[in-house]
Amino acid sequence: MPEIKLVTRDAHKLRGFLGNLFKEESPLLHNHLESGQLLYHYPMVQYKVLKGIPTLVGINDGADLLMQLFMRIKMLEIDGEHYPVLSKNIENSQISMGLSEDLHAYRFETLWMALNQKNYTDYLTEDETQRSRHLKSLLVGNILSFCKAANYLVEGPIMANLKITGQKETRFKNNAMLAFEAEFVTNMLLPDAIGLGKQTSRGFGTIIKI
Repeated sequence: MPEIKLVTRDAHKLRGFLGNLFKEESPLLHNHLESGQLLYHYPMVQYKVLKGIPTLVGINDGADLLMQLFMRIKMLEIDGEHYPVLSKNIENSQISMGLSEDLHAYRFETLWMALNQKNYTDYLTEDETQRSRHLKSLLVGNILSFCKAANYLVEGPIMANLKITGQKETRFKNNAMLAFEAEFVTNMLLPDAIGLGKQTSRGFGTIIKI
């Protein structure tokens, strides 16, 4: 929706509005069952604000769902302000992914939330070498989680070289958490604009190939 300008932290508000607007359509849009129980799996529909533009990314069944619903979005309401949707860009692509003989470089376009509340506490007690090893292990785990959700069987080791370029404190459910600015190189070919790590449905951890 290129004519609407938001800020990155509005991604969760975008998710809340559209997830509620289409709440009867599919739990893929909000990751909750009718009972209200949270679905603990990699989100196949992700809500992002990239370079100020509200953006939706769907994967597999999530992509099919967005193709059905996207043209029905006429307006966004964020923090009580109404934004008419005057234009939309939509792209449906089959993307190659998987283990590669080549190395591929990526940048986190939005903050990477690698840690949860438990390993955040562990991280604070580690030295720099341990932290580096810990984050690299989490990154490989994040890639494996995406591959599983995308129905891709990983038949070999995933290699990754991670470079942390910054870190910021963010708040999640009223708890302080660290999130990272980072780049990485891996032997896994990954689609642009997917999320890795925690809270990918709310726009965290969006990767772009560089």
